[in-house]
Amino acid sequence: MLAADRHAAILAKLGVQRTVRVSELAEALGVSDMTIRRDIDVLDAAGALRKVHGGAASRTALSALEPGFGANADQRPEAKESIAAAAAALIQPGMTVALTGGTTTYRLVDHLSGPLTILTNSLPAAEKLHRSAPPGVTVLLTGGERSPSEALVGPIAASTVRSFNVDLCFMGAHGVDAQAGITTPNLAEADTNRAFAEQCGRLVVLADSTKFGTVSLARIAGIERVHCIVTDSPPDDPRYARTTSILTPPTRTSSNPQDTP
Repeated sequence: MLAADRHAAILAKLGVQRTVRVSELAEALGVSDMTIRRDIDVLDAAGALRKVHGGAASRTALSALEPGFGANADQRPEAKESIAAAAAALIQPGMTVALTGGTTTYRLVDHLSGPLTILTNSLPAAEKLHRSAPPGVTVLLTGGERSPSEALVGPIAASTVRSFNVDLCFMGAHGVDAQAGITTPNLAEADTNRAFAEQCGRLVVLADSTKFGTVSLARIAGIERVHCIVTDSPPDDPRYARTTSILTPPTRTSSNPQDTP
């Protein structure tokens, strides 16, 4: 395939989804990862896309654009599931744990076990816990206004969050950047998530590798406030290592289906 054809295919892919990974493009186009990285460098220099860690993002993914929960739910499901499983290892029995809105934090619900108290503003997470919460799990749902990401946000939600103290907060993020920090395109969600960050003993951000380098409209917290980032592929940037620890899911070394990913 000629370079021009590859470039057209990459841009077409970004026309239907916000981000794309190098490995995904390499497999689809039948070329090496190195070839795709060179293509992305060329397109980034031309202003046709934005190079991000592990792939590329559309230039039309504006900082104030907020995709809905449904639009994000099917993006990179295997990475989100492995991130959720790794994050669950941080939970100890008897903790009070906060879950913010987001499709990765939602997957953490399947890995919870009691005794726990869960404070959340995520409607999908609360609904799933209501249907199938393990014994010993108590769920507290904030009030507030419903956002496109199916989270309850705004003054009521923030006030509710600030009335609790939690041991551990698992936070989803639209963008994670070493300089800009943790960001979101929704101003009300930013205020609510700041409350979560203020009221927790430890702040843990769940973010797949496409979130790194993305900067959205509103800042939630600086990267130095984050105690741990759980991701499928950490960025090669020493600024993250100086300010926070990074946890990645263990690599599967056996084909035994009983092994935990």
